[in-house]
Amino acid sequence: MSAEEPQDGSPEEEEDLRYFIRIGQTDLDGTKTVERSLTDMKGIGKRTARIIADAADVDRTALFGKLPEDEIDSVVGVVENFEDHAPTWMANRQKDFFSGETGHITGSDLEEKRRHDINRMKMISSYKGVRHQRGQKVRGQRTKSTGRTEGTIGVNVEEIKEAQEE
Repeated sequence: MSAEEPQDGSPEEEEDLRYFIRIGQTDLDGTKTVERSLTDMKGIGKRTARIIADAADVDRTALFGKLPEDEIDSVVGVVENFEDHAPTWMANRQKDFFSGETGHITGSDLEEKRRHDINRMKMISSYKGVRHQRGQKVRGQRTKSTGRTEGTIGVNVEEIKEAQEE
């Protein structure tokens, strides 16, 4: 008996498994659980994945690739219309600057919107935009001792000791 064959002798179990499930522009791993596989998508974390699985009436611990087509379609539908199934405070795009609407963006659209927002901040020279342009920390972190990209700035103790010995 080889290591590749299943122990119970049923090769049908391997054939039922879909290895990739496509949601939007993202391929999700079908060998992981539903909750874990959904977290691979940008814009969906653990809590969001749990809410999506509950809203789609799917067991979140089941393998994503072994679900029937109708359950996978229901998960895809909930992901695409997440703002209808979750409270507004969970949306990652609240009161959009241009449309004024609240929505939840996933996948490559999220990266595009983020880049667009940063470019808008740079164009209007807001405080955050200026910090982005200079490559400095944006959210109020300390900069005196951390975030230095060039060599250490400060006192070189070894040189002082050598100077005192002379």
